[in-house]
Amino acid sequence: MTIDDIAADLVVDFDVYDPALASPVDVFQERAAELRARGPILYSPHYGGHWIVTRYADIFRILRDAETFSSYPNNLVDAGQGKFIPVEIDPPEHTQYRQALQPLFSPARMKELEPKIREIINELIDGFASSGRCEFVAEFAHALPTRVFLTLMGWPLDDAERFTEWTDIALQGIPGADEEESARARAEAATNVFEYFGAFVERVRSGQEDPGSVTAQIINTPIRMDGVERHLTDEELRRMFFLLLIAGLHTVQGSLGWAMVHLANNPTQRNALIGDSSLVPHAVEEVLRIEAAVSMGRRATRDVEIGGVNIKAGDQLLLLLCSANRDDTEFDDPDTFLIERGSNRHLSFGAGPHRCLGSHLARLELTLAMEEIHRRIPDYTLIENDPPLMHGTSVRGCVRLPLEFTPEQ
Repeated sequence: MTIDDIAADLVVDFDVYDPALASPVDVFQERAAELRARGPILYSPHYGGHWIVTRYADIFRILRDAETFSSYPNNLVDAGQGKFIPVEIDPPEHTQYRQALQPLFSPARMKELEPKIREIINELIDGFASSGRCEFVAEFAHALPTRVFLTLMGWPLDDAERFTEWTDIALQGIPGADEEESARARAEAATNVFEYFGAFVERVRSGQEDPGSVTAQIINTPIRMDGVERHLTDEELRRMFFLLLIAGLHTVQGSLGWAMVHLANNPTQRNALIGDSSLVPHAVEEVLRIEAAVSMGRRATRDVEIGGVNIKAGDQLLLLLCSANRDDTEFDDPDTFLIERGSNRHLSFGAGPHRCLGSHLARLELTLAMEEIHRRIPDYTLIENDPPLMHGTSVRGCVRLPLEFTPEQ
């Protein structure tokens, strides 16, 4: 479908990678609210053209119907790297990959990690608590999921910096560059990741890496595909590890950054968490709801109607999860952060067969981090002349967040 085929009132100039949407904190949400008010589905000419879906019910329906709305290809994130496994594989093939990974990220398995994660959190806070100030992203929000996830996967902590560089480029391209240049940069970053993990897989198989890591278990655990039991190929492993790397390093960082900005600006709610740590899990769910980090892509496999608009087979769709999570037909007072909201059916981890595999780990990291931060440096404040710096794209987050607080004695 071309823009000439679209009704003029449905066309909007919205680019999810537009740097102007990145900072200050609420700009992206303001734009999403404008789109949602304009209609349940709109059309953007960017990246070859795609529909933007804004409402909860429509997005929930799309996420649960993988037969009609395929995860691949997605013109918003494809940079020549091929399919991310398993998130860009549809059922029934997707089910086989999912079954192999599910036990490794189960609630029980993640619960076993709680003492180690809490230890890492306190080691990171130890690094700045006595100074009375920190750059929260570099010293905590990025460092925490990086250390936890690399340790879990058995990947070298010494390689964290290059992992960050590669995934930043894969998600954001080159800031200030045009679409073509950013696409080339993303493809180059993907090549670097694939080469790295190709060599890493070889080291695992030759016994040079930890045989008990999640990575080794993924490599050595057979899957059943089309009735035949086999191990994942090198190509499948590289694409799976690339996806896990992006998911493990970036989404928790964004949620932590947003939570700290919000709570610094809302001391009454922060004091509630300080006074009663049992409220922290509820606050985490509200953080996840009100500032969903991810926007997902889908492709229509057949002609279908969404929000009163006829979508053609092959059309691309961008699902604004942050918009769905503030839809007033699903949530009361949706733009207000309510710690004790109660039922919170947010879509920040997706829904349906592709629901986020790492949701239990993300919840655990966020909960433990909020508990320890509000126990040890509870009076943190933003620095007026050095405000937070956010970034946009399909996985939004926080780049820089300077904080001040009473030094720990």
